[in-house]
Amino acid sequence: MRKLMIPVVVIFIALLLMSVFVVKEGERGIVVRFGRILKDNNTEVARIYEPGLHFKVPVFDRVHDLDARIQTMDDQADRFLTAEKKDVIIDTYVKWRIKDFGKYYLATGGGNTSTAEALLKRKVVDSLRAEIGSKEIKQIVSGEDSISTPTTSDIAQTKAAKAALAVIEGVVPVKEVEGQRDKIMADVLKETRESAKDLGIEVVDFRIKKINLPDEISESIYRRMRAERESVARSYRSQGRQRAEELRARSELEVATVLSEAKRKAQVIRGDADAKAAEIYSKAYSQNPEFYSFWRSLKAYEKSFNSKNDVLVVDPNNEFFKYMNHSELKAN
Repeated sequence: MRKLMIPVVVIFIALLLMSVFVVKEGERGIVVRFGRILKDNNTEVARIYEPGLHFKVPVFDRVHDLDARIQTMDDQADRFLTAEKKDVIIDTYVKWRIKDFGKYYLATGGGNTSTAEALLKRKVVDSLRAEIGSKEIKQIVSGEDSISTPTTSDIAQTKAAKAALAVIEGVVPVKEVEGQRDKIMADVLKETRESAKDLGIEVVDFRIKKINLPDEISESIYRRMRAERESVARSYRSQGRQRAEELRARSELEVATVLSEAKRKAQVIRGDADAKAAEIYSKAYSQNPEFYSFWRSLKAYEKSFNSKNDVLVVDPNNEFFKYMNHSELKAN
């Protein structure tokens, strides 16, 4: 009898252990019996087991643990086509969690997280593709609020650069549009929340992380940006040259004015001096004409015979030697 009790006790303990299961914190459990999810009494809602210790029917019941926490779907970036028929590469992420565990289990083929994210990604991409397809690049990359308020000079320079760039490339300038990136994210979040209810999923948040241009068109965009900056630089250089010419012309005018005034004053002073000298010469000549003539002759002799190498051929009876030839004049 004692020998029979031991197997019975072992089987009882084994059945007891098989009938007990534990749901961890942050998870929810559902029980599948004969391939069907157990539901609450008189309802079509799946029976959800909260964290803790629970019991099941051994052998016939299978427990599936599902993560009830908020999860992040951060997959590879996708390529989208804008309203301008231009490609952009957008990287996004989605925050989601399980709302209806029974529906989630059936829709994902047994609660497979990879399958759930694949189905959710398809819905997100479809919604985002519809939004991107109706927007321009400027609307996609810009938010509603700008980081800083541009000054009047910055606005004027930007407009001038864009106008110059349009002339260079022969393109008609496009009218400025306000950014709608925040609106795009809000619309995609709203649409995805509705469509994800079929999977038993609640989409908590949707964000655009990064927007890039394909490599094949990035270089052309950089060239356009470079042309715009060069146009602004040429505008600055032109303004600098114009300012330099104005300063140079003003300085030359001032120099010419100063020189002209100095020449005028010099001529006035020279004229006054010449008049004063003529007046002195006139007074000296009127007082003693003979002495004045003699003094002028001495000055002429001094200048004529100043150098020993000078040779002068003159008639001795010339008027030039009258004070040397007439002794009476010398006496006087």
